Amino acid sequence: MIRRGLITFALMLAMATPALAEIGRVKRVVGQAWIERAGQRVAPAPGIPLLKGDTLVTGRDGRLAITFIDNSRFSAGPGSRIALSDFRFDDTTHKGAFITRVDRGSLAVVSGQIAKEDPKAMQVRTPTSLLGVRGTRFVVMVP
Repeated sequence: MIRRGLITFALMLAMATPALAEIGRVKRVVGQAWIERAGQRVAPAPGIPLLKGDTLVTGRDGRLAITFIDNSRFSAGPGSRIALSDFRFDDTTHKGAFITRVDRGSLAVVSGQIAKEDPKAMQVRTPTSLLGVRGTRFVVMVP
């Protein structure tokens, strides 16, 4: 009885934790690439869910294509390191926040419903700048 209660509590806690909620999925992987999640390397494959806090990493020949639950799309080029720092999305109101940090490499973005609802809600940070999204398509390159 106690064991069942602990399992139920653990499941409820896991479901209630927003950090564990899926924010998007890998659509395409080419070459060397991986996802860093809680200190572990996760091999990406089409359909693998992404979580808030994941970091996308590509090698010299790697590329990753991602679709998020607000219909934003990312394409990470070779030699990239991109952290999905914050992602919150209400699919009823289309409000939320989307903060990405590009440490190196390239990132092509097609913004989704979060930026359409509030352009200030989507931001891309680099080591030297903070970019606000005012358009629907853009590319960020960090040497």
